Amino acid sequence: MRPWRMTVACLHTAASNIPLFEAAAARHGLTLRHALRPDLLAGAEAAGGATPAILAETRAELARALPGASALLLTCSTLGPALEGATWPIPALRVDAALARAAMARPGRLLVLCAVETTLEPTRALFAAAAPAGKAWELRLVPGAWARFKAGDAEGYAAAIRAAAVGAETVALAQASMAVAGGGARVMTVPDAAMAALGTTLGGTLSAASR
Repeated sequence: MRPWRMTVACLHTAASNIPLFEAAAARHGLTLRHALRPDLLAGAEAAGGATPAILAETRAELARALPGASALLLTCSTLGPALEGATWPIPALRVDAALARAAMARPGRLLVLCAVETTLEPTRALFAAAAPAGKAWELRLVPGAWARFKAGDAEGYAAAIRAAAVGAETVALAQASMAVAGGGARVMTVPDAAMAALGTTLGGTLSAASR
């Protein structure tokens, strides 16, 4: 019997993230539904970070996505704190949190790369909370990367990220959009980490539904 496919509602702030998550979802047997709010990230960039009003609107947008969904994904690192302290009737995942947990479980020194300045402090707090005692890790902003992304230079964006990752033992690309630079055994990406975490969370239900 063909397994029943869960529907995961995703909130994005960049349309280019949608195919990255679709590709990862296909590898984990999940069906995605997408909402796009680039204005939320634009507002946070203009304000120097996600304001209480922007986080409140993010929560409202996630609430609008609830009907028919089995889980919620918030794919923007800058808006990630919107999930903190909120209670949801279904699993709700901050995708960079999934990456932080998976990356911090790897042995050896970890390099965490960000492309957008407004993600630095949310990312620092997230990875610090996930870090085991004695874990060696470093957070860096990829110089000039976001300007290339906003200019539509996908190749230049990916190249800047790959250059910043050279020589690191393990690299976590802390924003979903950074997955265009590629992943692998050494380089961990948000979409794959998020889908793996959801697959584990929803796996029991998926198995039961397919019997």
